[in-house]
Amino acid sequence: MLLVMILLLVGLMALSVPVAVAIGLAGLVGVAAFSNLPLIVLPQQAFIALDKFPLAAVPFFILAGNLMAAGGISRRLVDLVESLIGNTRGGLPATCIVVCMIFAAVSGSSVATTYAIGAILIPAMVAQRYPAGFASSLQATAAELGVIIPPSIPMILYGVAASAPVGDMFVAGIGPGFLIAAALIVFVLVWSRFCFKPGDMPPKQKPPFLMSLKRSVFALFMPVLILGGIYGGVFTPTEASIVAVFYALVVSMFVYREMRFITMVDVLKRSALSAAIIMFIISMAGLFSFILTRAGIPTAISQWIVENFNSAFMFLLVVNVLLFVIGMFVETSASIVVIAPILAPVAAQFGIDPVHFGLIMITNLALGMITPPFGVNLFAAAAVGNVSLHRMIPYLVPMVGVILLCLALITYFPMISLGSLYLFGIR
Repeated sequence: MLLVMILLLVGLMALSVPVAVAIGLAGLVGVAAFSNLPLIVLPQQAFIALDKFPLAAVPFFILAGNLMAAGGISRRLVDLVESLIGNTRGGLPATCIVVCMIFAAVSGSSVATTYAIGAILIPAMVAQRYPAGFASSLQATAAELGVIIPPSIPMILYGVAASAPVGDMFVAGIGPGFLIAAALIVFVLVWSRFCFKPGDMPPKQKPPFLMSLKRSVFALFMPVLILGGIYGGVFTPTEASIVAVFYALVVSMFVYREMRFITMVDVLKRSALSAAIIMFIISMAGLFSFILTRAGIPTAISQWIVENFNSAFMFLLVVNVLLFVIGMFVETSASIVVIAPILAPVAAQFGIDPVHFGLIMITNLALGMITPPFGVNLFAAAAVGNVSLHRMIPYLVPMVGVILLCLALITYFPMISLGSLYLFGIR
């Protein structure tokens, strides 16, 4: 049964069938052909997969990110960071990384970060004679921080799928997020100094710091409000998503006054479409996971891993290779919902903390957003930068290498993830 379902799933995706539809059809075949369950199980399990309170945060964080982009919040963050490091060699690419990190602290979505920040910084980097392929590749890679820096939609999904505390996941994401951001900044500064030949490019006039700081005060307060409220126990991550929407709406319409009601309609449409796609994937992945669990597949996989790998080191190595391959072909949200319930219990048998394992999974699967053939960030950045994918690949390969190095450190040094929990007194 498993082989038929997986072959059908892979075959449908190879034919460019949408991921959610491919997962749902594979689940339908599993129920109809290989079990005596009634077909009413299909809608029941699809609904059960969505009937989880933390998932309510997903559409609100998507909406908050789109409001930030449309209301001028993201542009003010760019101006502030550029006023600090814009004139240094490699300063503009470093600005891209820092702004993505700040924007990710509210939006929770890498694709939203790609569109919102890329629309500003990819043309700016090209204007400074950085190769368009480099600018687009960097934007796609830096936007990956959207799912690692808290709050994060994949963290919410992992928490639901693996029964891990979402608040702890958010706090644990701080260390890995800063590590990856710092590594990318070092990379672009070195690359800009030794590999980039700007020629006679005139120096760019960076905006005055104090003016930029004054204009971005409300934008900077947004992640402080959201993250401070979560970590301070004022509201839950789900409630924080609603606060983020309300704050972004008020600032965009009544403080910066860059959003009108007609713009709001477009933002709502795009946010509803994005949220519907993610929820459809989650519901179909829940059905798929139910069928696998009923067939005893997770138990069989757990036993096979335990019998063949007798150390946590080898288990994590094999899991990372497996997740890297899966992430290249399956959307991140679907991968987490299907795989987390299978692998998290096995990791616990090896004494691996579930929160630490969640950060390993999310960091690894996030690489799928910037690796062909289904890298959503790649396609988004290519569209924004108006550049073909083959021009991005030569610049993308070393950036993926940097992320892989960070993944190795996150995997085998748990305190990178768990240190924040002890720092904030959660453990």
